[in-house]
Amino acid sequence: MSLYRDEAVVLRTWKLGEADRIVGLHTRRHGKVRGVAKGVRRTRSKFGARLEPMSHVAVQLHRGRSELETVTQVEIIDRFTGLRSDPVRFAKGSALLEAVDRIAPDREPDPDRHQMLVGALAAADRDDSPLLVAAFMLKLLAHDGVRPTLDACVSCGSDGPLETIGLDEGGVTCRRCRSGRAISPTGLELLRQIFGGRLAAALRHPPGQTAAEVEALARTAFENHVERRLRSMAVLERTRA
Repeated sequence: MSLYRDEAVVLRTWKLGEADRIVGLHTRRHGKVRGVAKGVRRTRSKFGARLEPMSHVAVQLHRGRSELETVTQVEIIDRFTGLRSDPVRFAKGSALLEAVDRIAPDREPDPDRHQMLVGALAAADRDDSPLLVAAFMLKLLAHDGVRPTLDACVSCGSDGPLETIGLDEGGVTCRRCRSGRAISPTGLELLRQIFGGRLAAALRHPPGQTAAEVEALARTAFENHVERRLRSMAVLERTRA
């Protein structure tokens, strides 16, 4: 049994009994863990409000013989209040959390993934880029080893015209080797920016057909990779309507 401190983002929560709550956390040094926060649903709880999804916290956890840690202390680092200001922003933040919850294995430390999540939440808190969620999912896939070829046909090596893409097949295909789904030239350029270290330029792209195209591609690729549907993406679509 041991006591440890870490930095964490609250991914999700579940009610437990009359007054407790199970909290899903992505921590910097211990990966994704789940803990019991005892008594946090009581009105006199000292840190119940600090354990809301999207909160960035400093947390102390006790690891015993159970699969669940026990949350013993919590301090707020950032609540990302901008994400709670309207339904669309909240839905975007929820999509970021669900993406990490689905792709991150339990108890496998990954400081880079943790920093990606904190950075994405901070970016969503400041700005309202239509591509932020899609770009985050694609960067998570790249971090997990799914990085498509975007400059030449993965079947024959031709450099164009490149008209289709299948992330599961490894990248883009030319007119002769068509495979996967159609991709527009502007959509392909956005993908190159996202995967090629020009994320800031991609996030400046305005709403419209191309942004929707890249988001649909990112969602399909991510859901295929984790073999689960992302409920938060359906909520995001409804809030935009």
